[in-house]
Amino acid sequence: MNVMGDKATLFETGRFVRASDPEESGPEETGSYGRDETRDESGAAADEVAELARRRLAAESGDVEAMSVLGAMLLRRGDPDGAEPHLRAATAAGDRAAANNLGVLLHQRGYADEAAGWWRIAAVAGSAPAAHALGRHHRERGDEPAAEYWLRQSAEQGHVLGAYALADLLEHRGDAGAERWMRAAAERGHREAEYRLARALDRRAARESAGGKGAGLMAEAEQWYRQAAARGHRRAALHLGAILERRGDLQEAGRWYLTSAKDGETRAACALGFLLRDAGDTESAAVWWLRAAQDGDGNAANALGALHAERGETQTAERWYRAAMDAGDVNGAYNLGLLCAEQGRTAQAEQWYRRAAYAGHREAANALAVLLLQVGDTGGAEPWFSKAAEAGSVDAAFNLGILYAGRELEPEALRWYERAAAAGHTEAALQVGIARLRAGDEGEAERHLRWAAGSGSAEAAYRLAALLDARRPPAPAHELGEPAVHEKTECEEWYERAASQGHRRAQVRVGMLAAARGDVVEAARWYRTAAEAGSRNGAFNLGLLLAREGSEPEAALWWTRAADAGHGRAALRLALVYARRGELTEGQRWADRAVELGPAAVAERAARLRDALREELSA
Repeated sequence: MNVMGDKATLFETGRFVRASDPEESGPEETGSYGRDETRDESGAAADEVAELARRRLAAESGDVEAMSVLGAMLLRRGDPDGAEPHLRAATAAGDRAAANNLGVLLHQRGYADEAAGWWRIAAVAGSAPAAHALGRHHRERGDEPAAEYWLRQSAEQGHVLGAYALADLLEHRGDAGAERWMRAAAERGHREAEYRLARALDRRAARESAGGKGAGLMAEAEQWYRQAAARGHRRAALHLGAILERRGDLQEAGRWYLTSAKDGETRAACALGFLLRDAGDTESAAVWWLRAAQDGDGNAANALGALHAERGETQTAERWYRAAMDAGDVNGAYNLGLLCAEQGRTAQAEQWYRRAAYAGHREAANALAVLLLQVGDTGGAEPWFSKAAEAGSVDAAFNLGILYAGRELEPEALRWYERAAAAGHTEAALQVGIARLRAGDEGEAERHLRWAAGSGSAEAAYRLAALLDARRPPAPAHELGEPAVHEKTECEEWYERAASQGHRRAQVRVGMLAAARGDVVEAARWYRTAAEAGSRNGAFNLGLLLAREGSEPEAALWWTRAADAGHGRAALRLALVYARRGELTEGQRWADRAVELGPAAVAERAARLRDALREELSA
């Protein structure tokens, strides 16, 4: 069963969704406070205690910088009560870092307006972190002009969080200046900015894919995805995996999908499942699909349903399709309809198709229309075909063509055939070619027939060959004794392609061409192939060939098969065979049959033979 759900669209998540851990401005510090990352934890803790003691002594002696750093250290250690008096004292002495950190402390306690007052003091004094915090405060309250002003102050001082927050604000407003600041934050190592810059470039590359700029933008996007993914951004790893998969770098794509999936990205787990399935490892694929489906990924649930349906485990398949539907994936309802239709549960299939079709699923609308057509409800089928076709279903457009052709509304049928053909529907291209041939437009007919034939349509290959054959000039006469050199023409190549695909009329025609150039063995092979597939012309021609080679009894067997299938000339040949053998009654019976089958010239000859046999029998 074909599961609906385009894996390629799995990665398009729409507008950026804010990360669950928005970055806040932490305490701003001055001086040399920090820790040696190369020391063990116990050594670092001892150093911090010693530093606290040193800063405390300095603060008690009135050192403003020490008060500020001590307050920041205590705030980081989770001791706001101990930090507050030191921060207030340093702030009163004019320390801007202390004013910013006092704002952080008050914000943590829920006094946002008082915090904003201290941030304003620090920001006016030139604190970039305070300007960032104040800008975020104004944005949370909906005052975007004030937010932009303070965030811009922070960003222009080189504060990475300020640059990111400004870019986020401008992007939300659709301001073209957003990319500049997102890039500034990304270039300074902001992971989320790297990811969002990559997404912006990715979308621009998709819009400009027709031009030369698309490839360059996509290459830059990939680099930013890679940088963010290397820093542990799971969605960046997902998109990087998608890019690599489209490019054919499946091994590296799988590694990034795995990284993202292990970090909890359900779409990556689903994509990894598809990658493993395509590699033939369905068991591992099922493990990742299961993980994604249990986390609410409808596409993964659909994939699990399809896997179980292929194994004949229809109840389990139905359970997963329902899970997909519950997860909001309309494909679940469509796949339930397919499952019910395969089991002959037509009423249930119609119910699920309708549910998916009403939700906008175009292939479900087409399937519903086909189902209604099968039960004779043409009037009910037509609007669903139309809805599906207008939504972009190529099959529905082709089916509308068939529907209108059945009503002999040829212009309407051709319009829908042309629409489906333009979208790549092979059979629709064939129908357009046939219609154009009937209208005498050989140029357009040939164009559509070539496309359909090249896409694998045996009927199109045969009709194209016949069109080219009709244009072929007669073969030049050869001087007596001069060997005829045969070069295969294009029409013969198309006949052979159609014949090799099982097209019976093409097989007969290839046999005739072989016979014309004296290749009896090749002619017999194609005639026999066509005859065994049910071609009465193939059986008749094979009989002629065998008769010429002296095998009349076998020829009569093939003529009998052709005559039984309604071939008048074969019946006439049998009448002549039996007349020569002296089996007049049998000869008269086949002559009667030839008169009945025709065509006119055959019927006339058969009637004369029948009358002669009748006279001889009555003599």
